Amino acid sequence: MAGACTVIPEIKDGWIKGVEIIPSPNFNHRPNGEISLLIIHNISLPPKQFGGNYVESFFTNRLPVEEHPYFKEIVDLTVSSHLYVKRTGAVVQFVSLNERAWHAGKSFFNGREACNDFSIGIELEGADDIPYTDEQYRSLKFLTMAIMREYPKITKDRIVGHEHVAPVRKTDPGVAFDWKRYLSDI
Repeated sequence: MAGACTVIPEIKDGWIKGVEIIPSPNFNHRPNGEISLLIIHNISLPPKQFGGNYVESFFTNRLPVEEHPYFKEIVDLTVSSHLYVKRTGAVVQFVSLNERAWHAGKSFFNGREACNDFSIGIELEGADDIPYTDEQYRSLKFLTMAIMREYPKITKDRIVGHEHVAPVRKTDPGVAFDWKRYLSDI
């Protein structure tokens, strides 16, 4: 599968080798350069519908608002993630891992606010209550291993879900995400 991670990929200057790159304008520089947290998310556009390129359009501010009523609710948001893992395991990168993507919003971890400042965000194409695919777990495993090698401050205890850093606002990656499987794979 083109763009899927089947081995630990190389990272050069914050970019994952061998994955599709679609640059997002929704990022800025990290205030202190620290990268010490990995946040797992889910997204599907429209909600609970998979396939297509709506996520890519959303993260690049080109969402075709006329194509679904839900898009009118989110069209003015300017967000991005570093990485996006499709149901097929294919990976898209939007922002260099060295830059601050806008994925966590108002968030906190271990007494620190503004997790975007020091985290990498990976979006999985999915929904809280729909099981993720074997291909997604495989790509996520290899991406995580590469990220942990490149950014050694990210350890297993510093890998969390969006639900853990923004518990009042967010529920993803949700009950369908198999944390035990994922963490034992890495």
